[in-house]
Amino acid sequence: MAEVTILDGGLGRELIRFGAELRQPEWSALALLEHPDAVRQAHEAFFRAGAEIATTNSYAVVPFHIGEDRFASDGLRLADLAGRLAREAAENTGTTGGGRVAGCLPPACGSYRPDAFDPKKARDILATLVDGLTPHVDFWLAETMSSLEEARITAKATTGTGKPLWISYSLRDDVADRDPVLLRSGEAVSDATALAVELGAEALLFNCSMPEVMEAAVLEARNTLTERSSTIPIGVYANAFTARGEAGAANETLAGTRDDLSPESYPDWTDRWVTAGATLIGGCCGIGASHIAALKAHYAARSS
Repeated sequence: MAEVTILDGGLGRELIRFGAELRQPEWSALALLEHPDAVRQAHEAFFRAGAEIATTNSYAVVPFHIGEDRFASDGLRLADLAGRLAREAAENTGTTGGGRVAGCLPPACGSYRPDAFDPKKARDILATLVDGLTPHVDFWLAETMSSLEEARITAKATTGTGKPLWISYSLRDDVADRDPVLLRSGEAVSDATALAVELGAEALLFNCSMPEVMEAAVLEARNTLTERSSTIPIGVYANAFTARGEAGAANETLAGTRDDLSPESYPDWTDRWVTAGATLIGGCCGIGASHIAALKAHYAARSS
């Protein structure tokens, strides 16, 4: 079995566990504004659980969540703070030599909403995030990308930083039992994979979708990478949301989590993705530090 790199999980419930409040419209950005210690503690909890990478709490540092005026006045400061807190946690509790920090570059115009994506607005938003995060991160994670255009614009925002790029796509949940698996835009995983290679991404991942859609996506991505003679790693970090349709944006409410995605059962899903070809494994919304600890123990036992 190929060596598995353990990613972190979703920050939301960990932030709540350490005393932060999440409410709309600010969502996880509210922790940066009101309770930054909880952000650092959440990162540290994931590192102690066995994660090798912390993803910055910059997902909601966008006008969609904090508003146009606040983003204009505080966006750069909040991005810098998100980067610093992740870096502090990595240095305090990371693996030997320190854990790595991924600079989260989120959907600039709202999650799950390729129809709402505005390239010009996105460029300006992403430029602010990149400026604030650059001093603190080891690489970029363009995550929950719902369309090829969104991925392309987000990747371009990192040009000139000298830092590697990982691209993570979000998949349609309403086609979990059908073929093919598609991005939320309806575009093909094969095309999304080809674009990641074209953009020079150093890893291709799938996130913030139901675990049922992930195995097929990994297999499709692996076939496309083989056709293009690419060896970039594939990763998966699924969410634990109860079933939902495609209407609405992510994080409209604190969604319910599934009973069948406990820390004990989550490795049953991740093994399917590893068998299909994934080597970067973690969790998204609803997957907490206890899940990551279970993954760490599971793959440590398998490699011994």
